[in-house]
Amino acid sequence: MPDDNVPGFSWRRPAVLWRSRNDVVARLFGDPSNALRRRCVAALGERGAPAAFTVHKKETEFSFVLMGDTGEGDRSQYAVVPPLLSAGKDTDFLVVASDVIYPTGDTGDYENKFFRPYRDYPGPIYAVPGNHDWYDGLRGFLRVFCDLDIDCTPDGWRGGWRSALSFVPRLLWRRSGKFSDEQLAKIRAHYRGAASQRNVQPGPYWAIDSPALRIIGIDTGITGSIDRDQAAWLREVSAGPKPKMLVTGKPLYVDDQHRPGVIEGETGTVDDIVRDPAHNYVAAIGGDIHNYQRYPMPLDDGRTMQYVVAGGGGAYMHATHVIPKTIGVEEDTFRCYPLRGDSLSRYSQLYGRWFHLPKLFSLTPEEATAAVVHRLGIKPGRGYNGHAPSRRARFVAAVLGVPHVKWRRTRYTRLPVRKVPQRFRSELADWDRPPFFKSFLRLDVTGDELRIRNFGVSGCGDHEHRPPIEDEFVIRLRPDRSDS
Repeated sequence: MPDDNVPGFSWRRPAVLWRSRNDVVARLFGDPSNALRRRCVAALGERGAPAAFTVHKKETEFSFVLMGDTGEGDRSQYAVVPPLLSAGKDTDFLVVASDVIYPTGDTGDYENKFFRPYRDYPGPIYAVPGNHDWYDGLRGFLRVFCDLDIDCTPDGWRGGWRSALSFVPRLLWRRSGKFSDEQLAKIRAHYRGAASQRNVQPGPYWAIDSPALRIIGIDTGITGSIDRDQAAWLREVSAGPKPKMLVTGKPLYVDDQHRPGVIEGETGTVDDIVRDPAHNYVAAIGGDIHNYQRYPMPLDDGRTMQYVVAGGGGAYMHATHVIPKTIGVEEDTFRCYPLRGDSLSRYSQLYGRWFHLPKLFSLTPEEATAAVVHRLGIKPGRGYNGHAPSRRARFVAAVLGVPHVKWRRTRYTRLPVRKVPQRFRSELADWDRPPFFKSFLRLDVTGDELRIRNFGVSGCGDHEHRPPIEDEFVIRLRPDRSDS
């Protein structure tokens, strides 16, 4: 942590949950982010944003870092910084995929949760907003990344029964916090004022085009949809045979579930665009879920699409032990970090402390792995022995949500990890002492291939400057490419 004072952050504070209320408002009365996005994109266009919201890179070979869900501003975020600088300081730029700032994306929170943590990263930083960045109408995000200050108050809620109750969301909707341009300029100059660190991205969605690969970032608002204008733009920048990679605030495949991405007023989805052979996508990487997952998905045309979740950049950890034995891809090809057994072990220790029953709940990684192997029917990971689990371990695994391979998904008992909505579950899944199980990606692009490595971050001293590689794969970018 920095030597000077950095305010703590906890999801256990009622004030923090109250500040995040726009999530509930949007889900009950309709998500206003599509209309707000069109307003800000129009303003950016009038100002003279780059054509097709695209940044061009001349280099065929380059590297960048990608991580999602960073901005709590506490130990779990700052623990990622030394490994990030060690493994990625020589990269050309950094991409944040979702939730740059918690809990509400206010401009005033950027000092301690963005500028200060990444002050020593030498390159520019791009981002796609997550749902938390939208809780102030995206005003903070637009000011910091797009250099645009615009009124982000929704016009209103119309249609159906909501129109009769439109005064309710207007009263409950949280407005943007006040912050002067002078304050922001001072903070920017102090922490990230070098010429190599400055950049103004074209908009909340954008493309970075290089001779070998086009990286396309989309803005999925609060509830995970994109507006019709953004969809038209996405189809435009996706055209052509050049290999492409999608960066999205909401992953398209996560927890062995397909979440293809809704398009406003259309039956088609974001994933329909991604899977179209004419668009030649090779990977789709999303944040929002706070762990690492990878699904190498065989497609009907013979390609393999790499669906990746990369939300371990700093926020509380989402459990991986609740992920069932995979059906969408072969279990042997699926990867996650933390491993399911390590996830169950950490959660069992937390619940043992919360309920003052450590002798009942707390499992070692070996005990937890044995229980996961037993319930899911999978092979043990990380060299753990596949010994039979104790009755206590099987009980804890069932209570904490490890699904059984013999059960249908509709009958899974996942208590209390998955039954409670995320905005409440988060307060139980947030801790500030190692091990953290954070992660980030380093992506190296050449004319022939895209190499992706997932670095694990424990917060422990022996990994601080030499983070372990928890997953690594290569995607061929030539027409005869094959994934490995």
